[in-house]
Amino acid sequence: MLGLNRFRLVFAFLMSWLMSFLMTGWVTWINVGLGGNFLARWGHAFLLAWPAAYVVVLVAAPSVQRLTQRLTQPPVVL
Repeated sequence: MLGLNRFRLVFAFLMSWLMSFLMTGWVTWINVGLGGNFLARWGHAFLLAWPAAYVVVLVAAPSVQRLTQRLTQPPVVL
């Protein structure tokens, strides 16, 4: 069980970090362009977004995985 919990924590860390990094960069670029303060604004946005994303992935991932499994299973033929 310890391995599964560790997997969930590492997965949530990596997934939330990647998505926060990419999405805050994208939205910051859309909103302010690549001006002189782009990196500072991106960094600030990332630091605010990442903790929230981490918690959301920790809480939502099991349900999303179950839903994905149901949606991708072949239909049962009686």
